[in-house]
Amino acid sequence: MRLTVFSTVLAVLSLLAPSLIRAEEVMIKPDVVYGHKFGLATTFDVFTPAQNANGAAVLFMVSGGWYSSWSPPEQIQPRFKPLTDQGFTVFAVRHGSSPRFSIAEAVADVRRSVRFIRLNAEAYQVDPDRIGVFGMSAGGHLSLMLGTASDEGNADSKDPVDQVSDRVQAVVAYVAPTDLRIMAMDAPDRLAAYERFPALEIDANTAEPDSPIVHVTPDDAPTLLLAGAKDELVPISHSRKILVAFEKANVETKLIEFENAGHGFGGEDAKQATDAMVDWFVTHLTEKP
Repeated sequence: MRLTVFSTVLAVLSLLAPSLIRAEEVMIKPDVVYGHKFGLATTFDVFTPAQNANGAAVLFMVSGGWYSSWSPPEQIQPRFKPLTDQGFTVFAVRHGSSPRFSIAEAVADVRRSVRFIRLNAEAYQVDPDRIGVFGMSAGGHLSLMLGTASDEGNADSKDPVDQVSDRVQAVVAYVAPTDLRIMAMDAPDRLAAYERFPALEIDANTAEPDSPIVHVTPDDAPTLLLAGAKDELVPISHSRKILVAFEKANVETKLIEFENAGHGFGGEDAKQATDAMVDWFVTHLTEKP
């Protein structure tokens, strides 16, 4: 009985509380539910410039090791400031996490997030034809999957979300795995470090459908790759090989290599990477005059 009363009070308070939180020059809408599975909700936070929004959306894949953590949106808002300052509306997308959920399920989640945002583009005041995505490491992998292996939706689905395309118009992938087959348990040269990641307890056959490099085709989104030459977790060969695949398919692409960086950037490298990321989205998502 006490639990029922407490739940009722929480429900009433949630209806009374404002759905938008103002953080300086950005309006934050937290914990938007874009899907459900096994009784759990998948969510994203929305960061909308209070002024001079340019109508384009940029999705950030909240993922490391295919684990998607939650943080108070006010705490992570500063990392999106370079984008919101340029007028982009940012969506911080969370997916079902390893080890409970597989990489394939994480890919399915982020696909749905794009479909949901496109379906509800008017509510978020964004253009459904100007959606970009970026992420780091596993988040970069998920970004590349959206750039290379998306579709136009299933017109016969009973779910209106699934009827919508999950294609994106621009991708930025930081230190991203591009071929999961060489990270699988049966890969002959598998790095010992991958033993720490339950998501990679897969064989090469299972890994293939979720390897961006096998999906590269001429209709892929323009893609910027950012990689550290000294990365010992995701060697730079991942980015170099998919760069070659993109170039062969005539996909607009660029690789920026950071000579002294490992699996992540600091100092001037971080600034240069952020500037390049923002410029890529400005170039590919901003409406031309």
